[in-house]
This record gives sequence, C-alpha cells and structure tokens, in this order.
Amino acid sequence: MPEQSLTSINEPFDHQAFLKSVSEQAGVYRMYDQQNVVIYVGKAKNLKKRLASYFRKDVGSNKTKALVNRIAVIDVTVTHTEGEALILENNYIKKYQPKYNILLRDDKSYPYLLISSHKHPRLALHRGGKKVKGDYFGPYPTVGAVWESLRLMQKLFPLRQCEDSYYRARTRPCLQYQLGRCSAPCVDKISKEDYTEQVQLAKLFLKGKNSHVIEQLVQKMEVSSKELAFEKAAKFRDQISTLRKVQQQQFVSGVAAELDVVGIRRIRSLTCIHILFIRDQKILGSKSYFPTVPADTSEGEILQAFISQHYLGDDIKTARIPKEIVIPNSFELQKELMALLSKQVGHDVKISDNVRSERTQYLKLARTNAENALLTKNSEKESIQARYAALNEVFELENGINRMECFDISHTMGQQTVASNVVFDSNGPLKSDYRRYNVHGITPGDDYAAMAFALNKRYRNASVEKMPDIVFIDGGKGQLAKAEEFFADLALEKAPLLVGVAKGESRKPGLETLILAGSHQLISLPATSPALHLVQHIRDESHRFAIAGHRAKRQKASKKSTLESIPGIGAKKRQALLKYLGGLQEVLTADVATLEKVPGISHVLAQNIYDALHDN
Repeated sequence: MPEQSLTSINEPFDHQAFLKSVSEQAGVYRMYDQQNVVIYVGKAKNLKKRLASYFRKDVGSNKTKALVNRIAVIDVTVTHTEGEALILENNYIKKYQPKYNILLRDDKSYPYLLISSHKHPRLALHRGGKKVKGDYFGPYPTVGAVWESLRLMQKLFPLRQCEDSYYRARTRPCLQYQLGRCSAPCVDKISKEDYTEQVQLAKLFLKGKNSHVIEQLVQKMEVSSKELAFEKAAKFRDQISTLRKVQQQQFVSGVAAELDVVGIRRIRSLTCIHILFIRDQKILGSKSYFPTVPADTSEGEILQAFISQHYLGDDIKTARIPKEIVIPNSFELQKELMALLSKQVGHDVKISDNVRSERTQYLKLARTNAENALLTKNSEKESIQARYAALNEVFELENGINRMECFDISHTMGQQTVASNVVFDSNGPLKSDYRRYNVHGITPGDDYAAMAFALNKRYRNASVEKMPDIVFIDGGKGQLAKAEEFFADLALEKAPLLVGVAKGESRKPGLETLILAGSHQLISLPATSPALHLVQHIRDESHRFAIAGHRAKRQKASKKSTLESIPGIGAKKRQALLKYLGGLQEVLTADVATLEKVPGISHVLAQNIYDALHDN
C-alpha cells in the first residue's frame, strides 16, 4: 500500500494542486493541522472524488467546514481494495485519536470463564490469549460479571478454583471445602469419576443447557436413592433445587444462541452505545460505551465507526465476534463490514438491522439501557460542572478551572516512599494522566524533601499544554511553602495557583482548611459546599493512589528481603518456591519435607531455607 505525502507543513494548503496528483484508487487519507497533528482519518473507494468533495463551495455541515479550515497537510495511502482501506482507517483512528473522528476509547479484551484440561480441571477467570488448554465460555462484558458467575458456579458445582501451585501443595482440605464450595479433589475427598461428572455438568450449564443438567441430576438422585446412598441423593437434591432457582432468575431465550445487540441513544452532545451479550440462549451481561462524537454526525456514521473499532483489526480478539450483530439502523458499508468480519473470525457474521419478534425486544432493551446509562452520565457531568463552578467562585480564576492536580506522600517510617500525582479535568478524574514517583535520594521520613522531589519530576520539563490551573498540596503550611519555593525557582510565565489542603483537628471530612499560596490566607468552606466536595474528592483520590503505590512497593520489598537473604537462593529458585507453594506465607509455614518437593530444591537447601526463615 504505497503512501504519498502531498504537501509541506510550512506551505499554505493548495487544494487545487493537491487534487491534480491524487490517485483514483481506493485508499485512506490523513488530514493534519498546522501543528502536524492528525485531525481526521477517512477512507474512500475513489480517493480523488472523495477528497475533491471537501473543497466544493457548499460542503454541507459545520463540522466539515471547521475541518477544512484547519487542513494544512493531507497524506494519502493507496490500497488494493475498499476492505483494506476500512481496516487501515480503523488502525489509524486508534493510533492517532483524531479530533474530528468518532472515537471509541475502551478497547480492553473481554474476560472469559475457563475450565482447564487438568486431571482435576480448574474453574477460573481468564483474560488475554488462549494459551491455557481447556474450554472457554464467554466473552463476559465485565470482570464483575465473571466473578458473579463464579460465585454462582461455586454453589452449583463444587469445582476447584485455586491456583495450580496452591492445589499441588495441599495436604488437607482448605476453607472452601468446609464451606461446601469445593469437593477437595486435591486430597481425594471426591473420586476422579465423580469430579469428572461435575465438570461435564458445569460445562453443560455454561452452554445454556440447564434443563439437560437437571434431568441428569434427577437420574443420579434416583439411582442413589435406590442404592440407599441417601447422603449422596440429598446432595443431588440440593443441587437440583439451586439450579431450578437459578433457572427461574435467568432470562432464557429460545432462539438467540450467539449474538450482540447494539442500542444507541443520544442526548445533546453525549452519545451512549449499549451492547447486550447473548451467548448460549442467555444474556451474559451488558456494557455501555460513551464514544467521542463530533457534532452533526449521523447515527449511521456512529454505528459504522463503533462496529469497525470494536470488532475489526489485528489487535482485536476474534473470539469476541459473534455470529450475529443486531443494530437499530443500517449504515453505508454494512455489507463490506460483514465480509471483513466473516473473513477475520473464520465463520459467517451477520449484521442485522431489520429484525422482528425476539430480536426487536432485545433492541428495545438495549436502547432502554443506553438511555438510562446516558441519563446517569449526564447527571454526573452536570454535578461535576456545578462543583467546578462553585470552586471557581472561591478562587475567581480568569479563564475558569480546566485542569487541577493534587500531590500526596505515603511511606512507613520513611521507607518505600511514594509520591502520587492525580489529575482532574472538566469531566472529573483523568486517570490516564495519573503518575506515581518512587522517591529516593532524600532523608527517610522527610516529607518536605519528598514533595520537592515529586514536583521536580512532574514540572521540571512539563509542556505548557499540560500545566494545571490549580495544584493542591495535601498538607499544611510547611508542605505548601516547599511547593512555593519550587515554583519560584522554576520561574514559569504563568504559574498555577497553589493551594494547601490542611486536615481539621479531628481529621474528619468537612473540617478541612484551604491555604492560599503567597498570603497563606485560610479559607474554611461549609461542609455542604460543592466546592469543598470537589477538593475532598481530588485530595482523597491522591491519598488513595499514593497508598496503593506504597503498599505495592512495601510488599515487593518484603518478599525480596526475606528470601534474598538466604544463601543459595537465586531469582529462579525464589520464583519456583513462590509459584509452587502459592506465595510467601506458604513458604514461611512450610516444613522441610514440603520445601523438598519444590523443583530444584534439595534436602540440604530445604533445611537451610527452613532454618533461615525460622531463625528470622
């Protein structure tokens, strides 16, 4: 696919000269502004005709006019087919995130339920590549939906869910067995045949064949009763009872075996796309997306962009593509997308827009969910904007508050010091800009020096675009003074407003005092003030983020120091011990005989490990 760059960024854009050299083949074009930033990516069956349409006297929508006025450069990539252009366009959109394209930002892989292929198969959550042998069920829309299914499966089928290292090291049943959530195959509390039967029933249940599972359990209960194995029959009876309750609670479809249903709802500038995931005749769950949509964009364009970005591309897991995708309206490249998806996944994929009966009900449900999610999102956005307005009434910044940052320090007796930097923009927390800094080179426990270290890391080479309007410092006058010194030395053209957040005497929420830099004026806001709630939110978020980083660092250090101090234990043996025994706590409590079972650990080395750990 040859690529041609057709003008220089330093010259005014001459569209007439540009159009003379454009190919009439299919391809993808990228439009840049004067800062060399990609502002739009598009594809066309005929590049010359499509690009010429941008420079007519009447270009149509205001969005297109604004786009054309910002064009400084256009790059063109020619492709062999329109299908190739569609894939390349999708990849470019994900790479550049252009301002005038519809952007779907959530692109995480979906989780699955996995029943492994071990001697005693394990039931577990799985995310990522399917490297582990076994049966995969899903995809589920969220990790929460998987955990909910796992809790249900524990009640129905007592299969093990523990890690293999933990399973191999057991010498007696764990708490899960005592709670009736595992049959303890690790210590032979259940025969291999009975465990295999439970595994097969679990697989049938996950495939949606609930009635078939109940029939088999009824037969087993009757056989056990005839053989006078009443305790076993009672277990089957309880299993049947639980299954029937579950069957009543779940929505079961008689027709829809594997499809995604897409609902869309728009309120003012916000758009929500809601997907229902239906697999094996039941709804596994749903998920809402809030794509960035330029003004004057049609619903068909939104659907086309969403399906392309959500399902298409080399980085997408093909297992998420169902046999059918139900949408509310048709769009321009519907047939082409169907062909591309079918080719990518290796089976026919149907995109249906004119549906009836059961699928119509699903569409209605998806739209209702999209509307509810959008109303909630809109309410949250209005609440955040009200808090920003209230806070700006306190500080009276000329251009309002668009970006705020907050810093906090966390350590234990001066050890494993971590500084956090959290960021809020006009929509609330901007987690992609959060940063943690491992503080070093200071006197342990010196919070002032730690704060100076974090500020230096963040702002010493910061770009003007990423400078905040307000910087909150979690602490009193001492911490604030250190921040003032730093920014005075930095000598910025426009320094942010510095505000200290001091806790009240009893450290209760609502008693915080704000300290303004320079004058050190104290501002006490009412406990019910929306402005104070916003300050508390960003302060609490920085506190949480710092503590989480510190705990992770402390845990890593504790694991490292305990085992690394033992002679003869290198990185590989340390890893083998932790992996085989299931964690540091199991290593600490293991006897010499258990330690010997770890691959690579001899009797002498096991004795040395035991002695070293127990001496400590």
